[in-house]
Amino acid sequence: MAGVSGGSKLVARLRDVQRRLGGRLVVESGFLADKTYPTGEKVALIAALNEWGAPSHGQPPRPFFRNMIAKNSPQWSDQVRKVLAATDYDVRLTLERMGFLLDRQLVESIDALTSPPLAPATIARKGFDKPLVDSGVMRNSVSHRVTEGT
Repeated sequence: MAGVSGGSKLVARLRDVQRRLGGRLVVESGFLADKTYPTGEKVALIAALNEWGAPSHGQPPRPFFRNMIAKNSPQWSDQVRKVLAATDYDVRLTLERMGFLLDRQLVESIDALTSPPLAPATIARKGFDKPLVDSGVMRNSVSHRVTEGT
């Protein structure tokens, strides 16, 4: 807290920081409910089917979301701490910036996933062998929002 010294100024500043940190804001990142394919299918549903698979339909899990969390979550608390300090403890702005970071990490995880490989029939239909990418709608639908939590 640069530039804050003295008893009453410090107490006032700490109360201001506490007030701003005490809100119930949350950041949601991933596939929000309003995103759909041109066919009307919910992107979140297709993303979940890709994440967990549909073994009864021969579709194996492709855990891009879990991979992203496993790879990146150990750094999130430190990143939040740094962003809070950089934004002068503005919680909404911190969560917005973290939302953009999470979005980027999720897209990177989609791009990085190569296994399990696609079935030959799927490759023939698509014309390429990249899992999780067909029309690009799912990848391009990754987004976030900051809302009042409960």
